[in-house]
Amino acid sequence: MAKKLFPIASVALALVVLLLLAAAVYGQRGRRRNQPDRPILQTVSALPLGATSPADNPATSAKVSLGRLLFWDPILSGNRDVACATCHHPKFGYAENLDVSIGVNGVGLGGARRFAAPNAIPFVKRNSQTILNTAFNGIGQDGSYNPAAAPMFWDRRASGLEAQALIPIQTFEEMRGHAYTEERALETVVARLRAIPEYRQLFAEAFGRGQDVASENLGKALAAFQRSLLANRSPFDRYMRGDTGAMTAAQVRGMRRFEQVGCILCHNGPMFSDFQVHTLSVPDNPKLPASDGGFESSYAFRTASLRNLAFTAPYMHSGAFSTLREVLDFYDRVRRRSRNPNVASNQLDPLLRELRDPDDRSGDLIEFLQALNDDAFDKTIPARVPSSLPPGGRIE
Repeated sequence: MAKKLFPIASVALALVVLLLLAAAVYGQRGRRRNQPDRPILQTVSALPLGATSPADNPATSAKVSLGRLLFWDPILSGNRDVACATCHHPKFGYAENLDVSIGVNGVGLGGARRFAAPNAIPFVKRNSQTILNTAFNGIGQDGSYNPAAAPMFWDRRASGLEAQALIPIQTFEEMRGHAYTEERALETVVARLRAIPEYRQLFAEAFGRGQDVASENLGKALAAFQRSLLANRSPFDRYMRGDTGAMTAAQVRGMRRFEQVGCILCHNGPMFSDFQVHTLSVPDNPKLPASDGGFESSYAFRTASLRNLAFTAPYMHSGAFSTLREVLDFYDRVRRRSRNPNVASNQLDPLLRELRDPDDRSGDLIEFLQALNDDAFDKTIPARVPSSLPPGGRIE
């Protein structure tokens, strides 16, 4: 009798195994439908919902409010006609829709900006980068970062927003002009601020009674305001936090493509940047009198973040490309031949990858980049500044 039952038991066991396997496959498919498909979760992720400040410059509402006024006040410039906001305007995602900026002796805003006549001031050397999310500069793939050591500028020549904020004030073509020397720039601007009772009051409220208007506190206030400018709720951020409907099917395909073609080798971490410098042979801007050698004259420049690209064209350090399509076309060709005559092909970064695609899926890649945009950032423009100068400088 046992011999007759054995085949039946074997068949039953096999059926149970098949049912279990089917359930596992079905369950896996169900999870794929109901959970985000995260093919690159280990190398990119959503931005933090809040920013960290250095220990010696904790964020306060008084400090942020003061920083906003200073950011918009042209009193920080030599001729009192240029503010930080002139070249970092919310209308353009806190960047500027010019290839290279016009600072001192400029009139107008964005693409309509021009030099006033007569003019002996050069263009600003590089494309104006957005300050949205600069609070997270230097953030690694694991989400850790040190705000005091955050790499700044295209060539990483400053660390931390506190140091970065003071450099344009001292730079000839950006804000200083001929009004005073670089050595006297900060002391002159600080003296101007001290002469305004409202600023003395605001600095005291932000830094405590007995704290003087000083260049160190000027940098701290500007940095505190910049750290408040966050754009961290893009479709990609929401998708990575579990909202499966936040990204379209094309954007999800583009995310996979982004990984497959190797963009992620340099554009990784929550900011989609490794914050390192790479030699890509981007063409120089013809408006400049000399070729821009970048970091230590190596023609290397810091990897730009890919966030909020919809608001910050043109692209690259020289503003060489007006559209994302032009950027992708550049990568399609650059591995075969340097695009800058000052860069030999053997100098090109080994991490460079071509984006050639016989199936023409580059549209999905651009769709994915659109998923990194977040328009819900602070666009507040103060109605007035304590100097009584026009907020933003000569931008009307």
